[in-house]
Amino acid sequence: MIDRLVIFGATGDLMARYLLPGLGALQAAGQLGDRFRLTGAGREDWDDQRFRGWAWSQLEQHAGHLPATARQAVVSASSYRQADVGDRRSVAAAVSGAEPLAAYLALPPTVFPSAVAALFAAGLPEGSRIVLEKPFGEDLTSAVALNHLLAEGMSEQDVFRVDHFLAMTTVRNILGFRLANRVVEPIWNSTHIARIDILWEESLALEGRAGYYDGVGALKDMVQNHLLQLFCLVAMEPPVSLGERDLRDRKVDVLRSVRPLTADDAARHTRRARYVSGQIGDRRLPAYVDEDGVDPESRTETLAQVELRLDNWRWPDTIFRLRSGKALGRDRKEVAVHFRQVPQLPFWNVSAAPNVLRFGLEPESLALELTSLGPWTGRLAPLTLSAEIKPPELPAYAHLLLEVLNHNAALSIRGDEAEESWRLVTPVLDAWSKDLVPLEEYPAGSDGLGEAAPLGVRPAPYLAAR
Repeated sequence: MIDRLVIFGATGDLMARYLLPGLGALQAAGQLGDRFRLTGAGREDWDDQRFRGWAWSQLEQHAGHLPATARQAVVSASSYRQADVGDRRSVAAAVSGAEPLAAYLALPPTVFPSAVAALFAAGLPEGSRIVLEKPFGEDLTSAVALNHLLAEGMSEQDVFRVDHFLAMTTVRNILGFRLANRVVEPIWNSTHIARIDILWEESLALEGRAGYYDGVGALKDMVQNHLLQLFCLVAMEPPVSLGERDLRDRKVDVLRSVRPLTADDAARHTRRARYVSGQIGDRRLPAYVDEDGVDPESRTETLAQVELRLDNWRWPDTIFRLRSGKALGRDRKEVAVHFRQVPQLPFWNVSAAPNVLRFGLEPESLALELTSLGPWTGRLAPLTLSAEIKPPELPAYAHLLLEVLNHNAALSIRGDEAEESWRLVTPVLDAWSKDLVPLEEYPAGSDGLGEAAPLGVRPAPYLAAR
């Protein structure tokens, strides 16, 4: 286990809200040894004392439920170095020493290349690792260039492209539910499943992130990385093991089997929209273009929907719908598996709704929507079986940090997977940049694009009406 963690961008929001609380949770669980040391590196002209004071205040705010002894241990183990990734001498000073370390880049993706080059120029000790937050590149070209740069100075096994979605309890339980239950895996295919929705719909709007979000949008911010990760776990073939090679090989197989999208496909099987003014609870939200920090001429989407099909034996006729949106009337974050209807019912003048299996992502839950015969009535009635997921022992970021320190790359994203993800969404980005797909609007606080049928099977008159 590595005992030295250097975080670049250590005075930012990611550090405050996730990384520090993650380290606090690891400390409380006894997962950090007495030799653990944290170095925060940032552009601010701070000293150790000021950084420790800031870290303590952030832990109080974002991890106040943890024991004070655990929070104090993290603070006491920390130090600070002023460093700018554009200044290689300051980077070298931050990582100096003979012991291997994990260099965590909690930075905007635009500066990843200069940060990686500075780390390699500094000469990292043998056994060190580099950790990068999503997104990995800004498009396919930059992702390929970043991978080439990383390969010049470090083996793939020592590069951690992390996505905290992979460490969520329910996400990992999807694999357990699929692969450990005899009654599930035989029907986990296109013969029995008509559609799988992977949804991340939230009532939150920009919340002060306009400077980042307006240059990215929902497709790049959520679909290209987080939702495609869920897609891979839901659709992949059973791996031989959950080791890093077997698991990541199967995920890449899924991405490679996605039916390529032409410009016409993108026009027919994707939608984009952004919110206009509306009401969410007691909050009155302005239109997206009127939010602070948004370019009034912006064409950035706040809701993106993409429908995919796979050309393989398991999923030839199943639709996968990935959708993410902001400023909606309710939070809905789930993987919903829609089964096909039974071929025949032995009842007169009745119909049964198809079964739906729902994996709730936030909050974490599991529900199965069935149909039963109502008592004495002879009529069919809905029946829902539900279960709450036991809260995880460690939050997602704590789990990811532990995997980095223990050199387990199974939950990180391999270079070829990052490239395949960009290759998949590139035709969509191109079609949207050419306005082949209209930029629709929805009121803040509404249900966005509604509960329409998948685009690929929607009747033509409905399309015309939209």
